[in-house]
Amino acid sequence: MSQNAPKETAEDKRCNLSAVLYNTNDLRMEQKPIEDPDDHEVLLEMHCVGICGSDVHYLTHGQIGDFRLSDPMIVGHEASGIVSKVGAKVKHLKVGDRVAIEPGVPCRTCTYCKEGRYNLCRQIFFCATPPDHGNLSRYYRHAADFCHKLPDHVSLEEGALLEPLSVGVHACRRAGVTLGSKVLITGAGPIGLVTLLTARALGASRVVITDILEHKLKTAKEMGADATVLIDRNHSLEEISTHIIELLQGEQPDKTIDCSGIESTIKLGMLVSCCCSAVA
Repeated sequence: MSQNAPKETAEDKRCNLSAVLYNTNDLRMEQKPIEDPDDHEVLLEMHCVGICGSDVHYLTHGQIGDFRLSDPMIVGHEASGIVSKVGAKVKHLKVGDRVAIEPGVPCRTCTYCKEGRYNLCRQIFFCATPPDHGNLSRYYRHAADFCHKLPDHVSLEEGALLEPLSVGVHACRRAGVTLGSKVLITGAGPIGLVTLLTARALGASRVVITDILEHKLKTAKEMGADATVLIDRNHSLEEISTHIIELLQGEQPDKTIDCSGIESTIKLGMLVSCCCSAVA
């Protein structure tokens, strides 16, 4: 910040400047009301909000699948903040607590919720998924039981990364990554990288990761990948598959996790994996 920049006043801090997406490539900064929390909610002074690929997709395309932007929407869902006010029935949090936000709040009463699979709840509120507002604001209220208190050694910046990290953890758990697993990850974007970190933490003996961009693979290598594969569209899936097996010392991966959502990488994963492997 420039030394000549005006200092932020107490009144400035109480303004609720928010990033509001109106339409494709139409993102505006606007003041929004600061809402008081309900009995089981907290009001957060936001600290860090990540920019997810979904935020970018809504900005550039206006929809993801069946979720179409029809009304102005505040973006952002990978976030952390500091508790500014607590609802009357909130007992586990207090003003000043630093929290990471779990952006999906389910109904808590449907069969999926009662089975502990609340991510599948059809009535879920999910930040920055139309028609639900996100949290790229100065102040934001959220269900208190979906705000997770951060330990002292975890920064607010790290707290905002817990949501994408949870994707990698969930994927590795679903795939059954464990000690000695030979893992192929297709896609070295942020989700591919946190999946790489998780696979390593769970004891994978060898991890190979693919992408179409060299600089992403360089980062993956720095973060612990044993080998990387730069995808050349001039090579067939069979040729790429053979190369991956060579990098895995002659063995097929027993866990393959796709982190790109591209049809060709999904095909590659099914082609290269052994018959008893998990493909997630």
